[in-house]
Amino acid sequence: MQNRNAIKVFTILFTIVCLYQLSFTWVANGVQEDAVEYANTYIEINKEELISEFQKSSNDSLIDSTKVNDYLQEVSTKREKYYLDSISSEKVYDIWVKDYTYKECQEREINLGLDLKGGMNVTLEVSVVEVIKALSNYSKDEAFNTAITNSKQMQKNSQDDFVTLFAIEYEKLSPNNGLAVLFTAQMRDEIKINATNKEVIKVIRAEVEDAISRTFNILRSRIDRFGVTQPNIQRLENSGRILVELPGIKEPERARKLLQSTAKLEFWETYEYSELLQSLEDANKYLREQAELTDTIKQEVEEVLASIEDDTDIEEKTLEEDTSANANALLRKLEGDSAISDTSDSQLSFEQFAAENPLYAVLYPNINQDNSPNEGPVVGFCTIKDTAKLNEYLSDVEVMKNFPLDVKFAYTVKPYDSDGKFMQLIGLKISGRDGKASLEGDVVTDARQEFGQFNANPEVSMTMNSEGAKQWKRLTAENIGKSVAIVLDGFVYSFPTVQSEITGGRSQITGNFTINEAKDLANILKSGKLPAPARIIEEAIVGPSLGEEAINAGLKSFIIALMIVLMYMIFYYSSAGVVSSIALLANIFFIFGVLSSIGAVLTLPGIAGIVLTIGMSVDANVLIFERIREELRGGKGIRLAIKDGYDKAYSAIIDANVTTLLTGIILYTFGTGPIKGFATTLIIGILTSLFSAIFITRLIISRRLRKNKEIKFSTKLTEGAFKNTNIDFIGKRKKFYILSGIIILLGMGSLFTKGLNYGVDFVGGRSYVVRFDDIVDNEKLRSELTTVFVDNDGLKYAPQVKTFGEDNQVKITTKYMIDDNTNDADEVVEAKLKEGLAKMQMDYEVMSSQKVGPTIADDIKDAAVWSVFFSLLIIFLYILIRFRKWQYSLGAVAAVFHDVLIVLSIFSIFYGILPFSLEIDQAFIAAILTIIGYSLNDTVVVFDRVREYMGMHKKQEIETVMNNALNSTLSRTINTSMTTFFVLLVIFLFGGEVIRGFMFALMIGVVVGTYSSLFVASPIMLDTLKRKEEKR
Repeated sequence: MQNRNAIKVFTILFTIVCLYQLSFTWVANGVQEDAVEYANTYIEINKEELISEFQKSSNDSLIDSTKVNDYLQEVSTKREKYYLDSISSEKVYDIWVKDYTYKECQEREINLGLDLKGGMNVTLEVSVVEVIKALSNYSKDEAFNTAITNSKQMQKNSQDDFVTLFAIEYEKLSPNNGLAVLFTAQMRDEIKINATNKEVIKVIRAEVEDAISRTFNILRSRIDRFGVTQPNIQRLENSGRILVELPGIKEPERARKLLQSTAKLEFWETYEYSELLQSLEDANKYLREQAELTDTIKQEVEEVLASIEDDTDIEEKTLEEDTSANANALLRKLEGDSAISDTSDSQLSFEQFAAENPLYAVLYPNINQDNSPNEGPVVGFCTIKDTAKLNEYLSDVEVMKNFPLDVKFAYTVKPYDSDGKFMQLIGLKISGRDGKASLEGDVVTDARQEFGQFNANPEVSMTMNSEGAKQWKRLTAENIGKSVAIVLDGFVYSFPTVQSEITGGRSQITGNFTINEAKDLANILKSGKLPAPARIIEEAIVGPSLGEEAINAGLKSFIIALMIVLMYMIFYYSSAGVVSSIALLANIFFIFGVLSSIGAVLTLPGIAGIVLTIGMSVDANVLIFERIREELRGGKGIRLAIKDGYDKAYSAIIDANVTTLLTGIILYTFGTGPIKGFATTLIIGILTSLFSAIFITRLIISRRLRKNKEIKFSTKLTEGAFKNTNIDFIGKRKKFYILSGIIILLGMGSLFTKGLNYGVDFVGGRSYVVRFDDIVDNEKLRSELTTVFVDNDGLKYAPQVKTFGEDNQVKITTKYMIDDNTNDADEVVEAKLKEGLAKMQMDYEVMSSQKVGPTIADDIKDAAVWSVFFSLLIIFLYILIRFRKWQYSLGAVAAVFHDVLIVLSIFSIFYGILPFSLEIDQAFIAAILTIIGYSLNDTVVVFDRVREYMGMHKKQEIETVMNNALNSTLSRTINTSMTTFFVLLVIFLFGGEVIRGFMFALMIGVVVGTYSSLFVASPIMLDTLKRKEEKR
């Protein structure tokens, strides 16, 4: 084997990298287990006290045990989060050359998708309609408003963006009037009165793009407030849409409100820290007196820390030492404080310091080295983990009595320090009516990043309207030398100092900005100019119990499928099967290592992709081993047979895997969410399986040969399998044409009469999976829900209610209020759903829910069609390039088309008959594309052998050559198909209801794909070749 040493080195390095990447997952999981143990210990120690507090807050001595358990679970979750937040920046992993914090380990661990751990996944779309209306200063022009209405309706069935549709519609309605007159008042600097419609639309498009970017940045800051670990937000390219993932979210209603609310920009006057210094001292004194009475803080710390097991001592010690260091640093700063001076001679422990200075234990004063207060509105610094405690203090009415009545506190939006540990607390002054800010952000007409006139440093230019200019003049005149805080959604983004009175409404905000920081601030200021609310157009919620079930089902199916494949390979190929099993295990290790390296998300379809890869990765080994067996039967020695077997198998392996890889890439390009996760694992699996099958097996076999150890490629039972097969595939092709034709005609009849069961992905709507504590009557449930799903016009929306898995679990699908884009539409529908479910008088749990708006449903449908079309086109071209004859391409594409039609036919004929879901959704499209790849895999292997035989036996009849080629690959075809089918069958049986329909489609695809590679692709290729020869 050439380059053996290089391959060895690469394999070792690849293994080390994968181990390195996976180690972060192991470390992060260990820390999370410590957090769970910490929380459980805390609950165990304080259970009676917690229950007593809950009873007092509920004003009821007799409380349902379920509510108590829910409360304790909520407290436990908070304690877990507290523990994890507290060590977020602590070093937990040392690999000699570098130390990693828990946060860094968490960022590098394998991420689980929401379908595996529960949570909320939403796709938001910025309301471009509201942006355009605001840019026109809410014009009353009839043509303008009609164009807006028509464009909204057209967008449901169009792939064009809203701005394009609006431009077309306005041109139709008012061809003689320009758009400039409608937008000049609000955008006089950007749009001149004589600007053409094309120029106006260009400006509008730029403003819309700014609004989308601004909304993305605002949402990015908002998702940190949900209290969930590893939230994710990303902008979906070229769509103006934003994807937000909130793992483990407990309050989806709150999440919807916060995500869809319009940004609120305000300008606040501020207090100087020196003005609030005495108030902070008084508040600290009050809290110390309260602490002395109850002594709860000291008890909590001592009891909880004393009960933690030895395996958490390191983390706790680190946390305590770090906190104590902060406390002692603070002590040195506060030497002048009378409350501390008595103990300054001896170093206080953190517990003693916290007991004597409860406020300063969580809020470090903003003082300089001389113990004097720094200038500005920053009253102190608080670690992120302590913000909850500080909030508790500042929300206490008795504590706030120590402060002026017009003071209000707010945090900065970003951490102050480079390590991301500390937030600044700003003292705001309430000077407006009803506790409002001095000035609202809607007075801002423009803001942009510019460069200073004299020093060329980045700065922000802000312009206000005439009313805003008057108020700004007063505000700046009264606050010269003080700061004005720029606040968005309750968080301070900047607090520039007023240098002089500003007239005319035009201001320059300077500071030590980078260009990006200046651009971000300008975008924040523009959020007051344009209301750009984001609306949820697609949503999926998975309950934690369903997520846990999915993990268990996925793991179970994975292990069973793996064991079946390993045992079968050893049974069929003897010691060579052991080698392939080692390569297969290495392949799985590499897949997880690469997933961890690239930060991919592992979803339930992703697990299915890995398990499918297990089945398909066997194919490369089967191809090699069957070739070696052929060479051995031809009389060659073992060493030469192995060499020639590998050499001759390469072409078929590469071609087969490239075609599947191409379909995986297309699926990744057009897919979203879990489907993209499936495509990711499939692509990675194909690449790693190629490496494992070709190189790792060759290394192991070569090593055994060098040591003169025996290597067998068959057992006594399988030695003669498929040895002398002589099936007349080509002679019987017309019979199979007729069989396929009959099945497709029956299917087409069903497709035209019965149709397909489209899921909400393609038609829009809401679906809920609900589990009851007993068997449920679907018709009764449907009737009860119909009575509550009634719109304002009295129209009733009868939902679909179908059994989903067990008899006590149903899937409810409805279009009730799906066109309503108001913020509370989702809450109204859920309230109606609960009302209808309550009428069943049974306990229930909503396991998951999904919402797809009509606009995105149309986009998903179009993307599905294009993905299938592109996959067929690319495959046609690839096979044409590889085999140099269009007849090969035609045969392959015809076989794929045949397979897709039969799968669609079966889904049409049997939906409503089989006891599991046969919905046509995004997962089904993923299955279709996978079937295309698999079918091509089979077909290309056969074609590769046909091409080889045609070159070797040029004088034989083409029918004979093709029959011999088909028979020679029959062993590989049957082995690969059987292993893949049984792997899919295992997932179908044990993988859970969520992916059962998906697996059923793949199982049908494997059977039909194997059939078509033998009885459709090759015969069609033969008939077209013969016709070409006859014409000659």
